[in-house]
Amino acid sequence: MTHTVNINTRRTPDQSSELISFSATTASQRLPIKTTQHLSTKRKLEGKHHDQPEDGNKTMRPCLEARSPDADDAGEDDYIEANDEEDSGDEGGRSLPLAGARGADKRMSYQSQMALDPETGTKASDERKRRSGGPIRSAIIDRRNPLHLPIHVHHLEAGRSPNARVGHLSANKVEGDYHFHAAQVRAEDQSVYELLQPVEDASHTRDRKRSPPDSACARGTRVEVVKKLTTWTADDVSSADEPHVLWVHGYAGSGKSAISQEVCDTSERQGRPVVSFFFFRNAGERSKIRRLATTLASQMAAAIPETEPFVRVAVKTNPALLRPDEPGVSLQKRMQQLVYAPFKAAVEQGTRARTLTQWSPATWIQRLVAQEATTIPASARGPFLIVLDGLDECDDKDEVQELIDGMLTFFDENPLIPLRVFITSRVEQHIRSRLNVSGVRLDNLVDHCSDNDIATFLDVLFEDEIRRNPVIQAYIAEHGEWPAPNDRLKLIQHIGGSFIFGSTVFKFIMGLTAEAGSPKTPMDRLPLALKMSPGLDGLYAQTLARSQDLPHFLHVISTIALLQDPLPTSGIAELLGISTYEVINVLINLQAIIQVPGTDDIPVTLFHTSLRDFLTTQTRSGPFFAHPRHHVYLFLRCLHCELVHRRRTEGAPAQRKPAAAYALQFSEDHLRQGQHLFELTESDSAIRLCRDALELSPGAPELVQSLARVTLRHATHGGTLVDLEEAVSLTRKALELRSLSHPDRSQSLRALGDALRNFHRRNGRMADLDEAISLYREELKLHPSHHPDRSRSLDNLGVALWDRYEGTGAAADIEEAISVHREALKLRPSPHPDCSQSLNNLGTSLWRRYHRTKVASDLEESISLFREALKRRPSPHPDRPESLNELAIALHDRHQRTGAASDLEESISLHREALILRPSPHPDRSESLNNLGYALWRRHQQTRIVADIDEAISLCREALKLRPPPHPDRSVSLNILGSALWGRHEQTRIVADIDEAISLCREALKLRPPPHPDRSTSLNNLGNALWGRHQQTRIVADIDEAISLYREALKLQSPPHPDRSTSLNNLGHALYTRHQQTRIVADIDEAISLYREALKLRSPPHPDCSTLLSNLGNALWGCYRQTGTVADIEEAISMHREALKLRPSPHPYRAYSLRSVAMSLDDMCKVCPTLPFIQEAIPLCEELLASHYPVGNEYRLETVNLLASLLQKRSNATQPTEDDAYIAKLQEETRQLSHPHLRLSRTRVEGLVVRPG
Repeated sequence: MTHTVNINTRRTPDQSSELISFSATTASQRLPIKTTQHLSTKRKLEGKHHDQPEDGNKTMRPCLEARSPDADDAGEDDYIEANDEEDSGDEGGRSLPLAGARGADKRMSYQSQMALDPETGTKASDERKRRSGGPIRSAIIDRRNPLHLPIHVHHLEAGRSPNARVGHLSANKVEGDYHFHAAQVRAEDQSVYELLQPVEDASHTRDRKRSPPDSACARGTRVEVVKKLTTWTADDVSSADEPHVLWVHGYAGSGKSAISQEVCDTSERQGRPVVSFFFFRNAGERSKIRRLATTLASQMAAAIPETEPFVRVAVKTNPALLRPDEPGVSLQKRMQQLVYAPFKAAVEQGTRARTLTQWSPATWIQRLVAQEATTIPASARGPFLIVLDGLDECDDKDEVQELIDGMLTFFDENPLIPLRVFITSRVEQHIRSRLNVSGVRLDNLVDHCSDNDIATFLDVLFEDEIRRNPVIQAYIAEHGEWPAPNDRLKLIQHIGGSFIFGSTVFKFIMGLTAEAGSPKTPMDRLPLALKMSPGLDGLYAQTLARSQDLPHFLHVISTIALLQDPLPTSGIAELLGISTYEVINVLINLQAIIQVPGTDDIPVTLFHTSLRDFLTTQTRSGPFFAHPRHHVYLFLRCLHCELVHRRRTEGAPAQRKPAAAYALQFSEDHLRQGQHLFELTESDSAIRLCRDALELSPGAPELVQSLARVTLRHATHGGTLVDLEEAVSLTRKALELRSLSHPDRSQSLRALGDALRNFHRRNGRMADLDEAISLYREELKLHPSHHPDRSRSLDNLGVALWDRYEGTGAAADIEEAISVHREALKLRPSPHPDCSQSLNNLGTSLWRRYHRTKVASDLEESISLFREALKRRPSPHPDRPESLNELAIALHDRHQRTGAASDLEESISLHREALILRPSPHPDRSESLNNLGYALWRRHQQTRIVADIDEAISLCREALKLRPPPHPDRSVSLNILGSALWGRHEQTRIVADIDEAISLCREALKLRPPPHPDRSTSLNNLGNALWGRHQQTRIVADIDEAISLYREALKLQSPPHPDRSTSLNNLGHALYTRHQQTRIVADIDEAISLYREALKLRSPPHPDCSTLLSNLGNALWGCYRQTGTVADIEEAISMHREALKLRPSPHPYRAYSLRSVAMSLDDMCKVCPTLPFIQEAIPLCEELLASHYPVGNEYRLETVNLLASLLQKRSNATQPTEDDAYIAKLQEETRQLSHPHLRLSRTRVEGLVVRPG
């Protein structure tokens, strides 16, 4: 393989060497590694790479790649990392794409220039690298000597040792050219820094201007608390019960990070070993915990050299310790093997530990036990200290708890180990629940925030500024002390102990954030500062308001709040498609709260993470709220930057600008966080941008994956089956590009599973759902116990099993779904950010099982889970509407079961809130419209309040407009609107309503051709509408078609389908109706048979049991009226009595059962006029009149007549005079109510079972 390297050279002032940068060409593709400005000469060098044998039969074929130095090591294929020793302070590396030798998505980790000794051309010592803490970025090359570039190849070809490395690339001048030769370097020849690859900017030694928080205690402040804390860290561990861990907690802005910094600096000054990790939200690896162990181990090896051999042994024994993205090793295990165990071994072994690297792991453990312990020189002045600052800013809450648990376990087992851990954080439940224990010392920083410290802090700031500011000096010369003592006191009291508030107020006074038209001098601004709202929210709001009216303000602020990794001003401008000066114009007045660097290569950062909390909480930030929909905008802008980059480079690898580099790494994060908030036009734009980029780089895996995801999103929210089919095809292609060992394979498995599951929901093909479940199972295998994504994999599998259960009724599927969702919930205990999702998923699975078994405990548990999830999603949580809807639906079901009106009222109220939270053009607004409309329709069925059904129809019409063809959920809206129109027709008899309902249901049925999983629902709904029109018109064709539709639905719901009883009931209902008109005996016989089968499927306590009992009783009663068979009327009475027992007050259908029992008993009296039947029927009629049929009800007249008739029969049998007046009163009411159109049929079969969705 030939690599052509272009080296740009520049002679140094002494003329003996050159400052160089270079680019390489691999497989005819140009790889610009670095462009150095002001180069005077340019030479072309050609290098040939000679393959080196390994293990006797394999060859090594490293390829040059472009990769950001701080990017994840778990990338695909190989990459070369060029490093050296010293720090020149030059600019860091940039991320470059390369369509290299083994794939289109290559990356290279490099530094801009590499430093070598100008005299020898050799590497600096490992000790110098250890002191510098990282790779250097400039190179001086002696033209007279060979060029040695230490280059390391990671992630070699399959089958090769993971520890294999390419060592030095030597460029020797031969006939005017340089030839490169590679030599292999073993892992043990690397420095610990190179081996562990720590997070470079996480420690207390970082450049705080570039890597916030830029916190330090001002001169003379926090003296007492720092002394107290450093005394604890320095004290020897003298007793077994002495806490090794100190947790200092406090509110935002109380100075926790400043104190952590001071504790670290003091320990170093006093010669005690200290390592640290300063977490910081939305700061790449510093907001994650995965590289904590390797980072601390790297620092520990530098601070305590005696630990280095043990770290190396641990890595050699278990190379997976170096791969934090892989699930093979838990965080506890990494900390144990890379930090705790090496330190303990070094303590026990002392200075002789270095020799142990020659032994096997078993041998050195045996010798550790056998030899006497000696002292580590580095820890002679006090215990080894680990500082973990801002633990609450780590995104991985589960792993934080795992870290603390493992830490406390280690100290329980090693009570006298000379190691202390100092932790700072805000008080959050996942931390407090683990640290508020006897083995941890607690300290509340609020107890140490005194006015004296604030006074000293302000004195230092004002003194420094007065020394530099001639305006203030002139003012003091003329007017005396400034600020005046009284103003200083007011300022101290106004700040109230908050150092961040004090710092921001000071910046405002000094004009560091002054805007046009603001007071000109610090003296003028001091009175205004005293009027600033105390507390951070007021401070943030007042500061932001200064730039609020500037162009692009909200876009810039929202972008800074939502970025996954900070960008410089030019990067923000590039990402947003605006000019850099426009970004700076917005930020220039906000420097009190946002750190705006003076150069364009340093990221814009927040002074304090509480600002991000403020901006992302709508109730706090109001007009400054960074809405989650901005993730959609950022995703589209990422795609645009990617396209611009590929057009600029014409498909060839080239250095990426900051925004393009950001887009490559984080666009998927914005897609994931905004995936439910896309509008159709935005989905179309995303698809177009992805296609355009793919034309320039065909087959690029990251572009294929993005196109697959946005196509699926588009198809799910309004696309066609063709769109879904394309999404499936694209996700298959993306999966093929990720081998079995690829670290992101699980993501591709999940994406294809999601696409197939959505495809099944549209086409009903069970094979698609079966494949999706298989893919989710494979994904789950890649995420064993303790893997951070296991809970998500469990959720995916559980949801797919729901879907299959809905189609097949297989009880095993819903039981497994419940089981996996319970496991997922255990992995996400409160306050895990996804706990609410797991609560909802488990609640939904129990709710689905309830619909099969009607076991009340399932419904009650689901309601409890939904309530808990709702509490964890306060407004404006983006998923609150989902929880509102889930709880509302479950409450509606409980209302149907128990008749409790409060449940139905709460259900409607919850649906209304969900609708308010989904204003137009929210993509899920149509769902909330349908849900509220359905609930109002159900209430109308009981109350007959016309306003409810009118509002329901209005809401459903709006929902239908939001789902034009080919929206995938249009059929749902058609069915619900049709059902509501049918419901109004039942009350008003408006023919236009029932005709429109039939038309809508026909359209819905066309949208669900076989084998659509919901076709049976549409068949039933159209049958119901036709039955409703037949009730008014008596057109036989309508009832015949309804029967035909019900029969088709029944065929689609063979046992054990959970909705089979619905179709059995509806078909029986239609046959009985036709029998009433035609008197065909076969119809009523089949109806009775169907009701009996349905009743077997819905035995008590199933809430549908009472409906089936009532309908079977009506059919038997009807059969008796035709045939006169007494057994039929006796069984009918028995069925109605049993139904009545299942409908205690206030059950919504109790009136139907009261009426049916009373009327069937009245008929029985004609056959057997015995007094017990009459006595039983009379109180039933009285309850109907008193509680259910008030004056004006359509059934009151009929019931009054029936009661009068029964009383007359009792009077005739017993001759009681007290009934005469009662009968006369009823007869008078009958005369007043009598009207021809109020007379109805004596038999009314109970309502159809309607499932409009």
